[in-house]
Amino acid sequence: MRIALYPGTFDPVTNGHLDVIRRAAALVDRLVVAIGINPGKKPLFPSDERIEMVQAVILPVAAQVGCEIDCITYDDLVVTTAKRVHASILIRGLRDGSDLDYEMQMAGMNETMMPGVKTVFLPASPIMRPIKATLVRQIAGMGGDVSHFVPELVASRLRIRFAK
Repeated sequence: MRIALYPGTFDPVTNGHLDVIRRAAALVDRLVVAIGINPGKKPLFPSDERIEMVQAVILPVAAQVGCEIDCITYDDLVVTTAKRVHASILIRGLRDGSDLDYEMQMAGMNETMMPGVKTVFLPASPIMRPIKATLVRQIAGMGGDVSHFVPELVASRLRIRFAK
């Protein structure tokens, strides 16, 4: 069974993330979407809400591609989490060259720590390349419409979050 881990902050989950999830799910038997919990960071959404949103938006993808897709949180090294879920593949999405530079460094470090876990880079679809969760949060925080960048559930949660 080919098991892949797709780690990230998913704060919030975007259409770009879903693009990578769809592509990854077509390559493996089981995909584990891992939401990173870093006590040093202050995410917009707490981990339980991020899990809820990710699970809600990946269910249709799982049904569509016939891949088992799970969602977990982690607060340790990505390779440690990969080992825990028996993943031999790390999925990383790439938007542009700056992503590639950073991800190549991470892939090298991860493979050094855990040689049995390989990183697979998936380029974002052209229409998804500009989408970045940081920009989505900024736009939403300034009252902008983010409906082109995130699933409707997430857009609704962002409107509620910033209405407070």
